Amino acid sequence: MNVWVEAARPRTLPAAVAPVLVGTAAAQGFSAWRAAAALVVSVAVQVGVNYANDYFDGVRGIDTVARTGPRRAVAAGLVPAARMRTAILIALSVAAVAGLALATVTTWWLLAVGAACFAAALAYSGGPRPYASAGLGEVFVFVFFGLIATAGSAYVQDERVPGAAVAAALPVGLLIVAILVANNLRDIPSDTAAGKRTLAVRLGERGTRRLFAFLLVIPFPLVTFVVAQAQAPWPLLVLLAVPLTVPPLRAVLGGAGGRALIPALAGTGRLVGVFGVLLTLGLALS
Repeated sequence: MNVWVEAARPRTLPAAVAPVLVGTAAAQGFSAWRAAAALVVSVAVQVGVNYANDYFDGVRGIDTVARTGPRRAVAAGLVPAARMRTAILIALSVAAVAGLALATVTTWWLLAVGAACFAAALAYSGGPRPYASAGLGEVFVFVFFGLIATAGSAYVQDERVPGAAVAAALPVGLLIVAILVANNLRDIPSDTAAGKRTLAVRLGERGTRRLFAFLLVIPFPLVTFVVAQAQAPWPLLVLLAVPLTVPPLRAVLGGAGGRALIPALAGTGRLVGVFGVLLTLGLALS
């Protein structure tokens, strides 16, 4: 696999695509170029976050040979740190250009939202006090990739945020957080050794496994709020994705650890993607 594609962590990209699809479907109007621009912003920010995490954890010595997850480009010596810094800048610049185009036709306040997203992307594992090490990574992921990405995608279509978009942002955001929780569960031993105090490290394995199960299960009943806002039953199509929760739940609640959790992480990414597509279809039909 190309090293840059690998460093972008393709298995996490459904977390960038799903909220844009759902938010766009929740809107009343539709502009193809605005939807495409919102998707570019979301994916570019996600790639930028992943590159930044690779860079900062690599130069700080958090990612080492003892790590059980997929290899990281900087830590493995596949990409010089300086080139990864450039890649971060390119990814965020792409997002900035697409975001600027959306701001010119909607509101300049989008630039402030974009700046906050960029700051959050870099501060996750960078800066003097990375918020991931403070156990706040899941909160920021829920806010930026769940609430803001979903509601923002609806806003650039209608220039307002419909109730259906807000309701849909909750289950989508929680499932996206589950991806991070699965990742951090796998990394508890190496993060603990490196002094990285993620929420998983703070909760411990048992608490993190329970949190993961909650995050995978609770989004489905939350879709009833989407049904209420849409005034149609079609969003319940997401129930077709319930079987996809079984393999990740079985692995995590069954005590899998280390590399055995990688399929659970991939399965959670697939669940996010399928859930997002089904909810998008349900909202469109509504």
